[in-house]
Amino acid sequence: MPVSAAPELVLASVRQPGETDCSDIHIANGVVTRISAAEQQPAGARPAAAGTGGASMAGARIVDCGGRNIIPGLWDEHVHMTQWAMAANRIDLSHATSARDAVDVVRSRIEEGPGGNRRKDENDGGAGPTLVGVGFRDAVWADVPSLAMLDAATHGVPAALISHDLHCVWLNSAAARRYGVEVDAGGLLREDAAFALTRELGRLPDSVVDAWVGDAARKAAARGVVGIVDFEMTWNRDVWLRRITGGFGSLRVEAGVYPEHLDRARLEAMRTGQEIPGGNGLLRVGPLKVLIDGSLNTRTAYCVDPYPYGGRGLLTVSEPELLALLARAREAGFVPAVHAIGDAANQVALNAFEAASITGRIEHAQFVRQEDFARFGRLGLTASVQPAHALDDRDAADANWGDRTDRAFPLRSLLAAGATLALGSDAPVAPLDPWTAMSAATTRSGLDGRAPWHPEQAITRKEALAASARGRSRIRVGDPADIAVLDADPLGVPDEVFASMPVAATLIAGRFTFADGLTDDGGGTVASGS
Repeated sequence: MPVSAAPELVLASVRQPGETDCSDIHIANGVVTRISAAEQQPAGARPAAAGTGGASMAGARIVDCGGRNIIPGLWDEHVHMTQWAMAANRIDLSHATSARDAVDVVRSRIEEGPGGNRRKDENDGGAGPTLVGVGFRDAVWADVPSLAMLDAATHGVPAALISHDLHCVWLNSAAARRYGVEVDAGGLLREDAAFALTRELGRLPDSVVDAWVGDAARKAAARGVVGIVDFEMTWNRDVWLRRITGGFGSLRVEAGVYPEHLDRARLEAMRTGQEIPGGNGLLRVGPLKVLIDGSLNTRTAYCVDPYPYGGRGLLTVSEPELLALLARAREAGFVPAVHAIGDAANQVALNAFEAASITGRIEHAQFVRQEDFARFGRLGLTASVQPAHALDDRDAADANWGDRTDRAFPLRSLLAAGATLALGSDAPVAPLDPWTAMSAATTRSGLDGRAPWHPEQAITRKEALAASARGRSRIRVGDPADIAVLDADPLGVPDEVFASMPVAATLIAGRFTFADGLTDDGGGTVASGS
């Protein structure tokens, strides 16, 4: 069923955040057509015609929400969807506290025998499939990775371990030989070399990967997510068309484009925001993604001041090159999304946006000079940020950025400067769960008992909800019926409940992509896809 063709529907007895009175939300043709005062009738006793103004529910399907809370559907503005789906099927190294600890996890897995975390190679030379791990954070390890350490633990089994930020891969000698790459004594590939190998490791059968993606998308829908901006490093349009043709329907997707594919996109008359034919109303062209520096974990984020170990990181696209790319984006109708983490990289990005006279997005904006905040607002830029990284990377930030972390992950400063905030996860770097992101944004702390980190940079729950719903803070007539139904008031629950918010249902254009425990006027249980 096309996303725009859901039948007429009434979500009965719902509350908008902060309100005590219930309303009925009327939906037709995928759009909210009316919001009326709820009939004060018990479930199952609602008449065929209800609401104010004499409008009728006759012919509409009525779903009783039982006084639950309702918010605009949530977006994750920055994901790598294929990598996120694969991560759930690889060895989890996120809890490793040292290189030795990570190696012990790998050794134990080899002793257990091959499983779903192994990448099957057709010509493995007798060594078996490649073992793939994900999520290590060497920036906070006291010891350092080495080729010899990983070789000793793997006994000739090819192993490739991908860092949590995707900017680094730790290889053993067997994997280096298999994939024809050269590594030094550390066994580490960084930046472009790491990206290339990560793509190679992801060359699994489409049927396998698409099934994993479908599962990950259904789990996202169960958290109130209606859409993602997917920055997978590939020509992503055709991948998503294949998935949607195959039955994918859990999320809206905006598929990003990279500079190496910009000419192809122009030839095919693609523009940011354009609905893609054959995408069932779910697929649109996303922004043009441009990476200009590295990451904090790999100490390649481009910074004004040197890192304690030396060096200022990497600027992978010069300011003149970026300016030229932004001009091409403007001519082609693409919104630029510039990856900039270090404060010097953000300065370069802002300079280029200003010189090109174009607005757009800065992805991450993790570390910003005080004098640059005002430029975000003045240039009309969106700061596409990932609040959970502030908690994951606080130790790495303190170790590498020292006494300057008052301007790290600076959500309040960006918002105060007039930037538009758009929250995301950068999954698999952080979980594809907007409540995790919003909790980090509003508390600057996790559930581990540690004190909030730079709490002056926290934002309010209202601000976080709007930044997770493309500026929408409540359901209004004329909105697309992309909606999340919650079991609690997001403005009133304790922090621990907010972080793990129970979601009762999610809808895209009035079609349920997730439902748990709701009933309709026919007495049936509402199911996903109905």
